[in-house]
Amino acid sequence: MSTALYTWFERRVLGRFHVRLGPNRWGPFGLLQPLADIVKLITKEDTIPDEADRPAFTVAPVVLLLPMLLVMAVVPFGEDSFLGRLNVGILFIVGVTSISTIAIFVGGWASGNKYAMLGAMRGVAMLISYEVPMALSIAGVLLLVGPALPADAEGFAEISSMALSKIVESQVVPFLLVSPLAFLVFVAAASAEMSRTPFDQIEAESELGSGYHTEYSGIKFAIFQLAEFMAPLVTSIIIVTLFLGGTRGFSPVPEQAWFLLKVFVVIFLLLWVRATWPRLRIDQIMAFAWKGLFGLAIVNLFLVATEIEFLRTSEGTLSTGSLWIMAAINWPVTLVSVVALSRILGHGRMDRPEPSPSPLANMYAEAE
Repeated sequence: MSTALYTWFERRVLGRFHVRLGPNRWGPFGLLQPLADIVKLITKEDTIPDEADRPAFTVAPVVLLLPMLLVMAVVPFGEDSFLGRLNVGILFIVGVTSISTIAIFVGGWASGNKYAMLGAMRGVAMLISYEVPMALSIAGVLLLVGPALPADAEGFAEISSMALSKIVESQVVPFLLVSPLAFLVFVAAASAEMSRTPFDQIEAESELGSGYHTEYSGIKFAIFQLAEFMAPLVTSIIIVTLFLGGTRGFSPVPEQAWFLLKVFVVIFLLLWVRATWPRLRIDQIMAFAWKGLFGLAIVNLFLVATEIEFLRTSEGTLSTGSLWIMAAINWPVTLVSVVALSRILGHGRMDRPEPSPSPLANMYAEAE
């Protein structure tokens, strides 16, 4: 239901960015548009190509949707407000979300369509590439959380550094302030993992197909779209948990309300990027992953590890003062790193040259 509401919100906000209305016919302000869409997709003919691998073709949408639902089970929405209590919650998220790569490849390969296969190969190459800097940025967060401690009396090892609840508890100072470079790397890599603009290369404009789901229709296509629109919600929830303190806030506002407010802000910022930036070419996307984000993630990892080595206490933890010292160091380093990366990977010819008159402008001056 939240994904259905998000589809309406995204289309309305994109309409505002593009100076148009967006959905406005079904219900007040178009609120019933998601319901109309799902009714239309359910009633459309469900076609399967003759050359398709029917079992794989059918199961691919479900495999893509399943990780999005599983991630929600381990996210702490408040004190004791989660479905699954895992001491390796972040590792579970990284492992489960990797399944989407298999689903995209299976969907393109099982279609028996060369354009769908090309779209799937593009998507898989991009997803695998951006998983590396994303994992390195998460490793930087885990260093900030501190060493793993023994399980409590009830046998729960929620105080492990990989437990999402431990990550939230450790953010006396939000990790966005402590490690902004890790935040930038994670957000950029997550945008590519979602295949959102400017990293939208699964559906490219260079061919008439729509990527790996070219041959899908009806309810199967609806499930693909459900997973695609659920991805920004899940990604925003993970970003809030890792970098924005999760449910931490100020009384008397409930912690669940703080969590939802932060998620809404992140969703809007991601949507703002999608509505503003142009789509990159596939070579630019791959170069940005390996030449840009990978290097920034390595710099962040070594920087955080060095700071922890000098600032941690005898128990191996970081005090609030140490976190603020790291923030004061990491922000200038982040700015310098981003500027240096833009100089190295950017195009000098993008700078506006000094205007000069064309020699053809006065070609008839002598004749006159």
